[in-house]
Amino acid sequence: MVTIEKGKILAKQLWKSRFVKTSITAILIFFGLDFFFPVQTNVPYSTIITARDGSILHAFLSRDDKWRMYAELNEITPTLRDAILFKEDKYFRFHPGFNPVAMLRAAARNLLKGRRTSGASTITMQTVRLLEPRDRTYGNKLIELFRALQLEVHFSKDEILQLYLNLIPYGGNIEGLKSASLLYFGKPPVLLSLAELTTLTIIPNRPSSLRLGVRNALIVQERNRWLARFQKAHLFDDVTITDAQREPLNAYRREAPQLAPHLSRRLRAENPTTPIIQSTLNPTAQTTAERLVQHYADRIRAYNIHNSAVLIVDNLSQEVVAYVGSADFGNAFDGGQVDGVRAVRSPGSALKPLLYGLAFDEGIITPKTKLADVPSNFGGYEPDNYDRRFNGPVTAEFALANSLNIPAVALLKEIGTPSLVSTLQKAGFSAIKKQAKELGLSMILGGCGVTLEEMTRLYTGLANGGKMRELRFSVNTTPPTRRTAPAPPLKKGAGPGVSLLSPEAAYLVTHTLTQITRPDLPNNFDNSYHLPRIAWKTGTSYGRRDAWSIGYNQRYTIGVWVGNFSGVGVAELSGANTATPLLFQLFNVLDYNSSTGWFRIPKGATKLSSRLICPETGDVPGEFCTNPVTDYCIMGVSRYRRCQHRKAVFTNASGTISYCAQCRPDSGSVRRSYPNLAPEVITFYQSRHIPFEVVPPHNPSCERVFENIGQTGPQITGLNNGSAYFINPKQPAEMELSCQTANDVQTVFWYLNDKFYRRAKPTEAVFFKPKAGALKISCADDKGRSSDIRILVNYE
Repeated sequence: MVTIEKGKILAKQLWKSRFVKTSITAILIFFGLDFFFPVQTNVPYSTIITARDGSILHAFLSRDDKWRMYAELNEITPTLRDAILFKEDKYFRFHPGFNPVAMLRAAARNLLKGRRTSGASTITMQTVRLLEPRDRTYGNKLIELFRALQLEVHFSKDEILQLYLNLIPYGGNIEGLKSASLLYFGKPPVLLSLAELTTLTIIPNRPSSLRLGVRNALIVQERNRWLARFQKAHLFDDVTITDAQREPLNAYRREAPQLAPHLSRRLRAENPTTPIIQSTLNPTAQTTAERLVQHYADRIRAYNIHNSAVLIVDNLSQEVVAYVGSADFGNAFDGGQVDGVRAVRSPGSALKPLLYGLAFDEGIITPKTKLADVPSNFGGYEPDNYDRRFNGPVTAEFALANSLNIPAVALLKEIGTPSLVSTLQKAGFSAIKKQAKELGLSMILGGCGVTLEEMTRLYTGLANGGKMRELRFSVNTTPPTRRTAPAPPLKKGAGPGVSLLSPEAAYLVTHTLTQITRPDLPNNFDNSYHLPRIAWKTGTSYGRRDAWSIGYNQRYTIGVWVGNFSGVGVAELSGANTATPLLFQLFNVLDYNSSTGWFRIPKGATKLSSRLICPETGDVPGEFCTNPVTDYCIMGVSRYRRCQHRKAVFTNASGTISYCAQCRPDSGSVRRSYPNLAPEVITFYQSRHIPFEVVPPHNPSCERVFENIGQTGPQITGLNNGSAYFINPKQPAEMELSCQTANDVQTVFWYLNDKFYRRAKPTEAVFFKPKAGALKISCADDKGRSSDIRILVNYE
């Protein structure tokens, strides 16, 4: 109890003490002033763009036109820290922002000499002076003391040292040790030798007289003098000091790094206040891509082709490893500062792989489905092939590999333009979002706007089993704050992604695009060992203004665009011969004979199977299919349809007259098969004088009326008007609907008892299961003409 009472008495005495009261008042005043007048450390730093490995790609001036580059804590090496503290502030780790002993010593010397002969500024006080330059007066000195205390309260010693090293002047518009290191020695601070570090520690005190690159001999003398002091203080061992003194000074003003200018400007615009932006670029890949694009542009300039752009993406991480926006950024005459990766251009045929993938997923086609490559009219739109030739019936994989236009437009018409537009909108095509209401069938041939970034991202989706994810341009950013967070670990891609195609459809597209026997193989590459193993697709826009070639293997997706930013077309410009050679060069240099293997059927493609089909149509073999082949299909999705490439026709023994169900004689008729060609194919064969089997003329004695077929509606031929048909109710058979139409008819519409049943091609056999009773069968063509018959169905 006595001890407690004594403690209380002592506390009261201390509280009444003037010193304690004064101290508490001073502390309260300090924190009050600190609250209302906080120290400002928001310095406008230069923006630095680094590669994935941390090497500097590009540097920009700060907002106040200074080379003031932000050095991170891990760039301040122990050697640098020891040298700068020895020279500037030996007691930096121990004082509260000012050194009272040094201040008293400096005041005494100045009084004795009658003038200012020495200072007592600590690193903290020098940092304040660099942040807030003021005239050197006693009043301003008090402000510096207050600001120094603020820095010590709010920041650690390492952070204050970091701030100091980022602000020290080196003459001209160069500030900060990192700026001087890069611009005079061409290397980051962590790679500087002791001699180079010492050089940079002595310059800030005399930036005018000790000018690097101008007075190097004087700088060497001053550097060696300080190295001798380091040796005397045993700061470094003798061998290290001796080597540093003998090291020549190779310092001169260098240009700031200027690699990847387009991406660097893009990242800077997206992060205007971030001093260090770590991009995903691979410095080797970037340098290689820039060099190849530059050399290739020099070669094709003779053809009046001036611009190229390249984007290279890692398929696993979705990181952009190389970004070349133009062949020569400094060429203002040819628009070198235009970013070709983001410029909106016409894609030509480069969107066709997505269309075929959607058709695979819709079950409309399989790789060997036959499509008609013949002159066609789509509601007034008459597209043509690139070479202005037609191939007749071709497989879907041939049509895609050879980039045929007619089959692509026909597929888009069947799928529906809104379906493709919706998929592209989901894939993030910004221009297509704006044009959605105006797009038609021509979009699959380039009648829309896309960018190289969007197209390359789309193809990464094909490389990743139909799932597209956002591209990653930066890893992390370093904010100008007190502490620097470590970079996040590498992720496998960016986000969950968007499923554009099923794994099965993506594999079928890739399998098709891998074929090398195709017209878009560049000249001089056929049967060449220089041909990389990739899946690729080309595109050439209308007027030959844009040439595209986009390819991928398991490791990389590379997009190439070649053309003129001015939009001027060139006769020699094409995706195959202008863009693809550059694509092949890039793959051969970056990933020749890749060890990552090739695409196999993905584990998620559980529905992908194979089946026998008729090579004439791609459908399941029918009655007249004698040579079936194997084709891929998507189980439960791909259309299951019996082949009807030939149809049965009853003729006389000589095959000169055909019979219908009504006029066929009881005996003497012969059942034969004839090609069941689509009207457009018949027209194509006839115009090219290609021979084909023709159904003999109908029996002229038939009482059914077939004359004036060009002016009347479709003639229903499968069933007889007014006839009665008997079916087994336990095993009801399907009845066939067929018709004959004029050559100008593309589609017919079937009705049962005036109710719509289905639409079909004129040559397509349609089946239905009848019910007992009277039945009216109607058929209308796409010209508005119609005909109907009536039959009676009875159960046996």
